[in-house]
Parts: sequence; structure tokens; C-alpha cells
Amino acid sequence: MTQRQRILNYINENGSITPLDAFTELGITKLATRISSMIRDGYPIQKKREKSVNRYGETCYYMRYSINKMNKES
Repeated sequence: MTQRQRILNYINENGSITPLDAFTELGITKLATRISSMIRDGYPIQKKREKSVNRYGETCYYMRYSINKMNKES
């Protein structure tokens, strides 16, 4: 199974994926690179910037990726 297929399966099962999900659940370290490639190839992926606070109290930003259901091909 390719990393793309793992990412798509994860999104379909869980609704979205973050870099931490990709690393801990799928062993994928360069999620943004895979997502960019998939978008270039026509996958209807939606990106949402989210923020969180790390263990040191600092604000951190990350991306959450999902499938744009409006443009999803059947």
C-alpha cells in the first residue's frame, strides 16, 4: 500500500489527518509533501490551519487535512 493510499484510508475512516496522526498512526513523516502532491494530482483535499498550546505553554500551528466532500468524486 502506498503512503497516498494510507492517507486516504485514514481520512476516510477518521474524517481528517494531522501531521501528528500521520507520524504516530501511519509512520509518515512528510505529510505536507504527500498532500501537496495529491492536490497537484487533483485530489479534493481541504486544508485547515489549527492552533494548539504545547507543553511549554507556547502557541503552535499545524494543518488538518480532510477530503472536500463537495468535490469528492464517486
